[in-house]
Amino acid sequence: QVQLEESGGGLVQAGDSLTLSCHSYLHTSGSDAMGWFRQVPGKEREFVATINSSGGGTGHADSVKGRFTISRDNAKKTMYLQMNSLKPEDTAIYYCAAAVTTGLAVAAQLYDYWGQGTQVTVSS
Repeated sequence: QVQLEESGGGLVQAGDSLTLSCHSYLHTSGSDAMGWFRQVPGKEREFVATINSSGGGTGHADSVKGRFTISRDNAKKTMYLQMNSLKPEDTAIYYCAAAVTTGLAVAAQLYDYWGQGTQVTVSS
């Protein structure tokens, strides 16, 4: 049973932009904090960005600050990650996640639900 579904990944060149979407099928959608993480094979899952339940508060990892922007549309039950000025080191599988809390959540262990992931590949 799919609870979170990512889309929008793909192959782009360095400097390009890409927007990821995450649709929530959770019955709690709209009252959960949500976040984006990414993972490269052989490495731990890395925090990218988080947004609180209302969408009024956000947090971004230093590595993406100023380039990536997280947002959400609770009416559409969808969260977004706008990625600009992409770099080869942004290449990873990107996962969306939802936490049963209303505030910002940076640590992966705070999240209760995860999507299957979408591949983002940035060529140099």
